[in-house]
Amino acid sequence: QVQLVESGGGLVQAGGSLRLSCAASGRTFANYAMSWFRQAPGKEREFVAACNWSGSTNYADSVKGRFTISRDNAKNTVALQMNSLKPEDTAVYYCATIRSLYNLTPLGSWGQGTQVTVSS
Repeated sequence: QVQLVESGGGLVQAGGSLRLSCAASGRTFANYAMSWFRQAPGKEREFVAACNWSGSTNYADSVKGRFTISRDNAKNTVALQMNSLKPEDTAVYYCATIRSLYNLTPLGSWGQGTQVTVSS
């Protein structure tokens, strides 16, 4: 099972940028589709972006054109570059292994997440 640790969150003004990173343990990292989810206060966790082993991507409509997911299989990391941030992007962000690029069922337990706060 892959263990995941998220980092890179913080406080940013609307229109700004942040880059989140997720470090994964385990030699089979490259076998997994990776994803980012987020959970805002009082709301359910929602899908943000996914990336399969070859670099193909899938995005939620709310972040298309603003967020970019990428992975480095040699370093066992997956990143989320977030540009043009909006207050509604405020949430705890989690990375997760999922079944495939379009089957978003998480395969393992959630990490601790990283807080992103966007001020207006």
